Amino acid sequence: MIREVQIHERLSLAQTIPLGLQHVFAMFGATVLVPFLTGLSPAVALLSSGIGTIVFLLLTKSQIPAYLGSSFAYIASLTYFVKDQNNLAAAMGGALVIGIIYVLLFALMSYFGSSWIHKVVPPVVAGPVVAIIGLSLTPVAADMSANNWYIAVFTLAVTALLSIYAKGFLKIIPILSGIVIGYIVAAFAGLVDFTAVTASVSVDSWDKIIVSPINADTWQVPVFNKAAILMFAPLAFVTIIEDLGHMIVLGNITHSDPIEKPGFNRVLLGNGLATGIASFLGGPPVTTYGENIGVLAVTRVYSTFNIWVAAFIAIILSFVNPLQALIMSIPTAVMGGVSLYLFGMIGVTGLRTLIEARVDFSKNKNLIIASVIFAVGIGVQSHGVAYATLAGIILNLVLREEKDEVAGSGKEVS
Repeated sequence: MIREVQIHERLSLAQTIPLGLQHVFAMFGATVLVPFLTGLSPAVALLSSGIGTIVFLLLTKSQIPAYLGSSFAYIASLTYFVKDQNNLAAAMGGALVIGIIYVLLFALMSYFGSSWIHKVVPPVVAGPVVAIIGLSLTPVAADMSANNWYIAVFTLAVTALLSIYAKGFLKIIPILSGIVIGYIVAAFAGLVDFTAVTASVSVDSWDKIIVSPINADTWQVPVFNKAAILMFAPLAFVTIIEDLGHMIVLGNITHSDPIEKPGFNRVLLGNGLATGIASFLGGPPVTTYGENIGVLAVTRVYSTFNIWVAAFIAIILSFVNPLQALIMSIPTAVMGGVSLYLFGMIGVTGLRTLIEARVDFSKNKNLIIASVIFAVGIGVQSHGVAYATLAGIILNLVLREEKDEVAGSGKEVS
């Protein structure tokens, strides 16, 4: 069995660097996909995620092992202003508003406290929400695997086998090892396009290898635009609810309570300032990543020091063209196979929450809450996790537990 490495533990640098790189691989695909879809710079997105993660770790006192990457919630809004309207300044102004909303909510929660969160989100709500976070992501992994299922299944199998049967340090880097082995097999199968990698290293001067991710000719100061504010601002509450779900997952996996210590208010502040910084760099809003939470669940290495290293690696990657090209050359099927494993692990963590809390499903209230969360979370295509969480919270507050009495006995049936 893998020994759990706790949040404040530090492994040797020789072990930490591969563990940090493992987190980078986990977040890379999704983080650069958002700018590709919206017209932003992938290099700036990497830079924003690295800096944002460092800011988050500082403000949460390095007590939460979470990585911040590009948020998918804002894809439609970013696409409209960046691609359709060619108005990067307005898009970044909308992103800045998101950061401001987070900071304002931090101030409110700092005043009123956050202990009430556990009352409105008990295990019967938290468990299904955590499960939905994982299950709602699996279609993305399945789509990534669709073109070359045999490579995806092979990568998944290698990762799973390494997680169980590997010895020593290899046992805690199964994701990184699975990706490397899957990449090699895919390369022999002719599925890896080395064109971009070759082009990035066959240049005549260093100024084309080491480049600034921020283009001075296209960079713009965020501008507050009414239409952008109206499109971006409501989505802040969607990502806040998703953050809450991720903190519940992290608490269950790491046997801690980030909502209480260091507090959900600090989570909001860290995420808000990270998003504000991203808006000035020209990157998409950032959010905590389920992919990296899955890495924690698989490896049982919770050290935030690994997240620090991952953040610095991401920053370095944003400046080095060949390294970006090498990671971008990983076939989507390889990442799809690993993602199926990671997202499935998050789903199972939610079920474990219900089991460990001994949630009684003979009670109609619990049964209704869980069933509605699963139905809404899986059935609603856009922001299903947020709507499912809201539905679960409302039902938990509104519904009352039944007290059935056995006729003639005067005794309650529990």
